Amino acid sequence: MNLVFSCFALCGALVACNSGSDNSTTSTTDSSHMSTTTNTATTTNDTMNKMSTPATTASKTPLNAKDSEFVMKAATGGMMEVSAGNVAQTNAMNDRVKAFGSMMVSDHSKANSELMSLASAKGITLPAALPANEQKHIDEMGKMKGKDFDHHYMSMMLDDHKKDVAEFEKEASNATDPDLKAWAAKTLPTLKTHLDSAQAINKAKM
Repeated sequence: MNLVFSCFALCGALVACNSGSDNSTTSTTDSSHMSTTTNTATTTNDTMNKMSTPATTASKTPLNAKDSEFVMKAATGGMMEVSAGNVAQTNAMNDRVKAFGSMMVSDHSKANSELMSLASAKGITLPAALPANEQKHIDEMGKMKGKDFDHHYMSMMLDDHKKDVAEFEKEASNATDPDLKAWAAKTLPTLKTHLDSAQAINKAKM
């Protein structure tokens, strides 16, 4: 009897030990899982917070007279490039001229939007429409077709972008306002690309 009882007692002790080991392992696993979940949630929250941080905007420091003049000229010139580019996509005969017009609309629309945001921060209201003389020129271009349009438009684009590059280079170096200076420097490579394209198209036979 004593031998049988001892065997049962020993078996019970072994079962109890195994049960305790399983519970300990489960507890450790759960703790590790909770730690991993907490770290993942923290990382996700940090990422979301970084994504929701607003982008740096232009300061509200007013522009001086010289910088303000540049902004108004750049805004008018940008609108003209978009308007003329829209006409080119319809009236040009040469595919390269059409493609150039499309590039003008895309690139200058983006630059115009950026300039509008900058001007708004500085308290400047940009013109909503072209001056009467420039709108008249666009209207006259709308009546031109084929090769006549191609030659006129690309000659105008060549002259305009030579002036634009020179003015933006000056502003990127000498602007008093740091926001405007940065925008001019950022836009300048695009204008140089436009000038290179205009020169190449004008040299080719259209």
